[in-house]
Amino acid sequence: MNLFEQLLASPEILAGVLGGLAILATALIVSRRRPADGSATQTPRSQDTTPPKTTATELQKPVAAITRTDTAADVAAIQDLDRAGWLGRLRQGLDHTRQNLVSGLKALFTEATRVDDTLLAKIHETLFRADVGVTTADRLVADLKRRFQGGDSPSWEDIRSALVDEITVLLDVPTNPIVQPGEGPLVILIVGVNGAGKTTTIGKLAAHFMAQDKSVLLAAGDTFRAAAIDQLQVWADRLSIDLVRHKPGSDPAAVAFDAVKAAKARQKDVLLIDTAGRLHNKKELMDELAKIKRVIAKDLPDAPHETWLVIDATTGQNALMQVKAFREAVNLTGLVVTKLDGTAKGGVVIGATVEHQLPIRYVGVGEKAADLRAFAPRDFAESLL
Repeated sequence: MNLFEQLLASPEILAGVLGGLAILATALIVSRRRPADGSATQTPRSQDTTPPKTTATELQKPVAAITRTDTAADVAAIQDLDRAGWLGRLRQGLDHTRQNLVSGLKALFTEATRVDDTLLAKIHETLFRADVGVTTADRLVADLKRRFQGGDSPSWEDIRSALVDEITVLLDVPTNPIVQPGEGPLVILIVGVNGAGKTTTIGKLAAHFMAQDKSVLLAAGDTFRAAAIDQLQVWADRLSIDLVRHKPGSDPAAVAFDAVKAAKARQKDVLLIDTAGRLHNKKELMDELAKIKRVIAKDLPDAPHETWLVIDATTGQNALMQVKAFREAVNLTGLVVTKLDGTAKGGVVIGATVEHQLPIRYVGVGEKAADLRAFAPRDFAESLL
């Protein structure tokens, strides 16, 4: 008879074994609850991870200034990247577009090539395939025709130099500089469709302003996507800055209102406000953005001071359609172009500027904060060609 059968055959022995096990289990539980000093404690309750709702009184309380250290990787990377380093990164990011554009154009030229209508038509087609848009292609071809048609056969370098000059001119849209208001924070409203990189761009922009020694506050106004709120919280934690957030589904205008109150009370230099990335109903979007602007203006009459649209370069001509749609809903003051490193359609930067006469504020060529940089027309034109 084995041990198990013996236990079943003797109820007294089985009861004794079970009782011993119960005593041992109780002793283990008590020991885990008791600190090293022997005092009794209660088992801690599970923590509630739901963020508490910020009250109006709390919003008025100033917080300690953000401590910036050289160990802040994102900020340090931006400060350490000089112009030469950025040009190398930009050139690398535009590699797909450059290969597509330059290889197509360069193949059209030999030592005996003359600029005639046939060649200009081929140049126009090559430019259009790079997603610069019809209007931009027309402008560039017209400039080449003016410079070279009827003259000596130009070299590829002559054509390249002429294109760089004209693209620089087209991209240099007159615009007001970004200046700090005399009173209150600089308020920047960020708009764009879901998937364009809007929320990530806000985090990178925050790092850039911090690199300029400015204090920043973030506002999670895309309340329709819990993931957007959480993503912005990750950036806030990463940069050790504050985030004003409400529960998912809350009124975006309420978030913006609280954020302005907090930015003023805490004397922040910059307030970056995320917004919902919906475009399926332009009237609904227009109403929502108009409401956000109204509530912001209650405390800051001239705010928002900037409204930037984030567009994804990989979407090509669709990005131009987004610019058009958002301009009908809100007064855009600039564009931020993301994901230039993952597309051969980088010409959309030129097309968006020419067709809508909006300045490009920043361009992004990677995932890191230092991969987003203030836009410089000639640097872009040189890197593109």
